Amino acid sequence: MNSLEKDFEKLVAEHKGTIYTVCYMFAKRSAEADDLFQEVLINLWKGYSSFEGRSDVATWIWRVSLNTCISSERKAKSRYRTELAMKQNLYEDNDADSKQIRKLYARIRQLKPFDRAIVLLWLENLSYDEIASIVGISVKNVSVRLVRIREQLKNMSNEE
Repeated sequence: MNSLEKDFEKLVAEHKGTIYTVCYMFAKRSAEADDLFQEVLINLWKGYSSFEGRSDVATWIWRVSLNTCISSERKAKSRYRTELAMKQNLYEDNDADSKQIRKLYARIRQLKPFDRAIVLLWLENLSYDEIASIVGISVKNVSVRLVRIREQLKNMSNEE
């Protein structure tokens, strides 16, 4: 394994939680989240050698992850399937907190992809500046969109 591959492996290990969170938010099933995770890794690898560091690496990973998941949602064609063993399976947890999280995610999944991306970043406690940088809009626009998104979520039913 060369040094580029080792560096990439370390990068993925450090940010796999972020990547999986994005994939989970855009997936309807666990297997779909795993497929999205693989697609994100492929896209990160394709761009890794040309990443120039003009933005923070975490911002770059958020952006690639979100763009991959949003693009994949737009595609109607079948996908190459691979299996990835994940130790954590949020789809099968049945405690009260997990049920609440699934209800919240069910509501979030009803949002448009761009709004879903914004609320996901907000839930990850990123600042408005960081969110704006990742999704490419102004900080003011982030603020306005989050107010509207919160209203939409409040008005949704709990049914998936």
